[in-house]
Amino acid sequence: MEVSLEVAAVDDVADRLAATGYLCDPELATVAFLALRMGRPLLLEGEPGTGKTALAEALAESLGLPLLRLQCYEGIDASQALYDWDFPRQVLHLRALEAAGGAGEGGVEAAERSLYDERFLLARPVLAALQRSPAVLLVDEVDRADDEFEAFLLEVLSTYQVTIPELGTVRAATPPVVVLTSNRTRELHDALKRRCLYHWIDHPTLEREVEIVRSRAPEVSAALARQVVQVVQRLREDVGLMKPPGVAETLDWARALRHLGAAELDLATAAATLGALVKYREDADRVRAALDRVLAP
Repeated sequence: MEVSLEVAAVDDVADRLAATGYLCDPELATVAFLALRMGRPLLLEGEPGTGKTALAEALAESLGLPLLRLQCYEGIDASQALYDWDFPRQVLHLRALEAAGGAGEGGVEAAERSLYDERFLLARPVLAALQRSPAVLLVDEVDRADDEFEAFLLEVLSTYQVTIPELGTVRAATPPVVVLTSNRTRELHDALKRRCLYHWIDHPTLEREVEIVRSRAPEVSAALARQVVQVVQRLREDVGLMKPPGVAETLDWARALRHLGAAELDLATAAATLGALVKYREDADRVRAALDRVLAP
């Protein structure tokens, strides 16, 4: 796909995303457009399964850019986001030098410098995004990381450059498109939020979710898609689940029913396929107890 960061209007962004199968509301299309035009990181918060990660993937596809994904977790540090050195290759390099007769004309210092040549550098997602930009950098579930890592991200997002002591400074010729996602398991610091444009992604409306299912799973009939979405929306609103199903689970459930040859959703088929929809035993028990009610027309 041709690389293009030029987006003429909000509708252009919405159309590009829709062409990848990602259907968004006007508010999300607007903030994505502004992030692209203003060169600002986009911070997306919302419940799991509302399409935060999928938006970054769709942006990369629609713009023809590589996607570099950094999955955050408790204990992640800057080195795991930036780079490491390929130790096994460095050892092989030393052995090759020894086999060739030692350090050569440059002496020991030259041999040591050669160990930190760029060919031995293992670029992690943040560094790779700066090197390969224009690119889309997805920093997924940033709320799982700690304060120190947030401070590191803030510094990188302020300058779009990092310093590697052995090689020097790497600066992005074009700032990458940065998307950060958070499930809000903790509050992010104001300094990081101020650097970003912000959007809260809710679960889609019934009509929008039906559109999504019809777009992403066209093999599912219109009648079954609507029935599945109606049930999922009732489960989210009325049953008090530990982890309400997201759009991904709605799609999985619709596809599972299609594979079973179901033309419509009935009590027995719904109960037998809950493993595609809910992922906690307690939630499965609550759904089974509520199926009669949520399946009612």
